[in-house]
Amino acid sequence: MEASWRQVAAGRGRARGRAAAVPSSGNGDPLCGAGGGRVKGSGSAVPSGPSPGGAATLPSAGRLQRSAGGEAMQILGTSELMSQRKFEEIKKANQAAARKLVEEHCSSSEEEGDEDLEGKQGKIVANTFISYTTHTDGDIHELERTKQYVNEAFQAGAMTCLICIASVKRNQAVWSCSGCFCIFHMPCIQKWAKDSQFLVSSVTDEDFGKKDYPWPCPKCRFEYKRSETPSRYYCYCGKVEDPPLDPWLVPHSCGQVCEREFKPPCGHKCLLLCHPGPCPPCPKMVTTTCHCKKAKPVPRRCSAKQWSCQLPCGRKLLCGHHKCENPCHAGDCQPCPRVSRQKCVCGKKEAERSCASPVWHCDEVCGKTLPCGYHTCEQVCHVGACGECPRSGKRSCPCQKSKFSLPCTEDVPTCGDSCDKVLECGIHRCSQRCHRGPCETCRQEVEKQCRCGKHTKRMPCHKPYLCETKCVKMRDCQKHQCRRKCCPGNCLPCDQNCGRMLGCRNHKCPSVCHRGSCYPCPETVEVRCSCGKAKVTVPCGRERTTRPPKCKELCSRPPTCHHTSQEKHRCHFGSCPPCHQPCQKVLEKCGHLCPASCHDQALVRQTGKHQPMGPWEQPAEPAFIQTALPCPPCQVPIPVECLGKHEVSPLPCHAVGPYSCKRLCGRMLHCQNHTCMKECHKVTEVDDSTVKNKAGPECLQCEEGCSKPRPLGCPHPCVLPCHPGKCPPCVQMLRLKCHCKITSLYVECRKIATADINEKNLLSCCKNQCPKELPCGHRCKEMCHPGECPFNCNQKVKLRCPCKRIKRELPCNKIRESQVSVECDATCKEMKRKASEIKEAEANAALEEEKRRQQAELEAFENRLKGRRKKNRRRDEVAEELSLWQKYKSYLFPVFGLLGAVLVWYIAHGVA
Repeated sequence: MEASWRQVAAGRGRARGRAAAVPSSGNGDPLCGAGGGRVKGSGSAVPSGPSPGGAATLPSAGRLQRSAGGEAMQILGTSELMSQRKFEEIKKANQAAARKLVEEHCSSSEEEGDEDLEGKQGKIVANTFISYTTHTDGDIHELERTKQYVNEAFQAGAMTCLICIASVKRNQAVWSCSGCFCIFHMPCIQKWAKDSQFLVSSVTDEDFGKKDYPWPCPKCRFEYKRSETPSRYYCYCGKVEDPPLDPWLVPHSCGQVCEREFKPPCGHKCLLLCHPGPCPPCPKMVTTTCHCKKAKPVPRRCSAKQWSCQLPCGRKLLCGHHKCENPCHAGDCQPCPRVSRQKCVCGKKEAERSCASPVWHCDEVCGKTLPCGYHTCEQVCHVGACGECPRSGKRSCPCQKSKFSLPCTEDVPTCGDSCDKVLECGIHRCSQRCHRGPCETCRQEVEKQCRCGKHTKRMPCHKPYLCETKCVKMRDCQKHQCRRKCCPGNCLPCDQNCGRMLGCRNHKCPSVCHRGSCYPCPETVEVRCSCGKAKVTVPCGRERTTRPPKCKELCSRPPTCHHTSQEKHRCHFGSCPPCHQPCQKVLEKCGHLCPASCHDQALVRQTGKHQPMGPWEQPAEPAFIQTALPCPPCQVPIPVECLGKHEVSPLPCHAVGPYSCKRLCGRMLHCQNHTCMKECHKVTEVDDSTVKNKAGPECLQCEEGCSKPRPLGCPHPCVLPCHPGKCPPCVQMLRLKCHCKITSLYVECRKIATADINEKNLLSCCKNQCPKELPCGHRCKEMCHPGECPFNCNQKVKLRCPCKRIKRELPCNKIRESQVSVECDATCKEMKRKASEIKEAEANAALEEEKRRQQAELEAFENRLKGRRKKNRRRDEVAEELSLWQKYKSYLFPVFGLLGAVLVWYIAHGVA
């Protein structure tokens, strides 16, 4: 908001160029004020554009520029305009840098507002769980887990998908593990389940897609069936599909009561609204007694209804001799801890042993005589009777083919048959006779195939055959070869380490080499504030994008400006925010206090940087440095009169002095026709009572031509410069065309301007014959004249009779008026009669000729009707020869007629 005096001055049109160079400091920005101070002197001479008065005086300005002084002013104006443009660019760059700095370093007031919001959210969550902590013996651990999940759900960027290591947003579909309650993106967990099932199964398995292969949770490895693969987005309690986004609810929650069964089940359901994480311990109150049932029933939380009275248990132990001395506990009593001397089951030995295990066996052979009376029991210390003698009854020979009934004192003889037992090779049988003891090793030579099936060799049957070929199949990791010698096809699992970089980009996979994606990094990282007192634990890999926690401690760094103490603000990273305290330094020139904000650490563009070597070198980002700027110019308003005494305006203290208001001078020049067109300037007063506001010696000298109106019809300007009084008469010679448009005449302009119509016609006459043609075709006989030519042609014209024999010369105007005509005489008539007779004779001759032709055609037609004669007869006929007159008479008649007509015409003209 600018000061009122500045707004009034700007409204009156005062010093527009100076006002642009002195920005207002009402917003307390030290950068703007300092920028204005650096170009203090460059803004006062920058024109702000042409004024309405200046637009009407462009001709005079052009003449001024043609002079030496005008050229200097033009160059000065151009340089000032370039300086103003550079100033505007620097000002914009400084303002952009200031805005960027403010965005990066939030003010203390904004931090306090954020902390107040977090405090309110913490209080709301604490009030929600306060009913769970009012009674003792609650499960605090589970309750803290639930509170942590709810707090992370409200914090932006706190929940992280461990598969893609990205934040879980409010508007994204998610899935929550029922084992560890970790939240994943729906597309991520679906891809994880699909990849896990594919890797577990065999690619060549014909039943792939039909078997129910399980898939594990990426975090807790809790296994799910294939049918449990998530396909739809549900809220945490599973009641609502695609829960709508509500800013007043926990993200991804439906807002209804959870109503999930507690684990372990107690018959009650969760009473919280739909929430992430595990359900808190059951808050219901029940009346229950202790484990040993000795204490009186007391009211307790359902989640902690199992309690101990801490009295001795007193229940009889399994040994049957002692009682349990442990405090009241749940479940079975522990084994008896006492020691006593006890005999083994055969009673031969006695030793000190735990009372909890009274039955034990020694390592002595029984040795009792069997019922046969010849042999003794060979069993180790045992309970009960020894049993019958194993050599009694029917016994088989060593080859098991023959049976004998012999006393137990006699051995069973061999039967003499072949042994025929299957040897160790599993293919051949023993070829010896029935014998005691194991059979010999198979020594038959066979064609054996190696284990991998690629080579064969003849060798003893009992020796194994392994070739030296190394297996080139890929192991289950699909990265490394088996490389085992003579592999039968069942390649061993890969035993190398995976070593791939995990999604956190900090650790490598420690598992054995495997296919598919690695499990997420299990490590966690602590993100701390600048002072280290506030911290938050995030999954590994999120420390780069996680915003440090808000610290409530005040920043303890010393001030970097001249103030003794800095403004209070919270703990932060980076440099402290700019100091906004008033500078209050005493200005040297005027003694006023600097009211601008502290500018000891202003952000300015770094100068003197390396210039690019060519167009291939990319321009770098502009560098800014923090430096101390001088105090901005003093802005205290002081009233000052302009040089031309047009107005009195308040100027800033630093700009006090003679100034131009940028208006036109407006003083009357010596020509008394124009005013001074210079900008407001210093004028030496001249005492002249006749003229008000007379121009002084500093004003412009009128160099324009006379602009007074010229007489009617005079197109020439006044030859004198701008002058007072009337203009002299015009003596310029005008070039005119005469009336006939042939001759050019030169006449003085004043004669033309003062002449009437008759005199102008006389001045425009060239005194020559008019060259125009009359309608009759003859030239006009009048002298050069305006308008149409008079029709009085007296030119002699020859006139003939109708037969063209008689001719006479008469005036052209009489002939045009049809006053005179020439008639034919008797001679003409006689010649006409003779010519008609000749024509009649010619017509008769032509008629006779036509008749003869028709007669000849008739005769020829009759001859054709009588038939043709034979060819030889026609040759003998003598054709009648025609005379010359008969041959050429049809041509002679027209020739004689034409000669007669020519003779008659010649005679008629000769007579005339």
